[in-house]
Amino acid sequence: MRIVTFKSHEEMSVFAAKYILNKVKSYSKVNLGLATGGTPLRTYELLIDDFRRNFTSYQNVYTYNLDEYCGIAQNHPNSYHTFMFEHLFNYINIPKKNVHIPKGLSDDIHQEARIYESIIDELGGVDLQLLGIGENGHIGFNEPGTPFDRETHIVKLTESTRKANSRYFESMDHVPEKAITMGIASILKSKEILLLASGESKAEAIYQMFTGEPNIDCPASVLKNHPNVVVVADKQAASKLAPIKV
Repeated sequence: MRIVTFKSHEEMSVFAAKYILNKVKSYSKVNLGLATGGTPLRTYELLIDDFRRNFTSYQNVYTYNLDEYCGIAQNHPNSYHTFMFEHLFNYINIPKKNVHIPKGLSDDIHQEARIYESIIDELGGVDLQLLGIGENGHIGFNEPGTPFDRETHIVKLTESTRKANSRYFESMDHVPEKAITMGIASILKSKEILLLASGESKAEAIYQMFTGEPNIDCPASVLKNHPNVVVVADKQAASKLAPIKV
């Protein structure tokens, strides 16, 4: 696991967009794992800008989102399905059939989790997984305490995660209490991982990820067990790493 640091969120987003574009352009077919949230938004904007300028094709790109809230429909304004189309998919030429996002509204949500895991495996697995990191060290919606061998599953969101996401909802009461997420074992099956971290609020999680042994109290620390991880951070997110060698 290595870290690349930048002075600003803009600079790290430019690096991340170029990293993804290099993957898209280098292979005849590529499977991308994608994340939601505020951190990757600028990266997605830059991918859209590139498409408008250079017409980079996404016809043979297949995407797999990390997670989705339980109990809300795909067309809900706060669903991650809506997020991805409003912030990326509507503006590039990716076929809709190539887009995969867990269904948070299902008659059997646990069966949906098993189906989603099998889809990823059947289509060859994720070549490049984009991750964010929660203030408590979660990746995807894998909260502290999640076993490292867990595949796609249903998780009860912690109060801190719901509070962090409440800015996207009318109030805290409207934030779903559960989500369907790729598990830690699912993420570790990715051939390559690119983790983005921005802002002082992520500094402690980044510090915990890099120090000590992998442990379930900081889910992101498991990435030490993966052979190909690049952490991209701005100076605020990496601020607590300054005194140590990483």
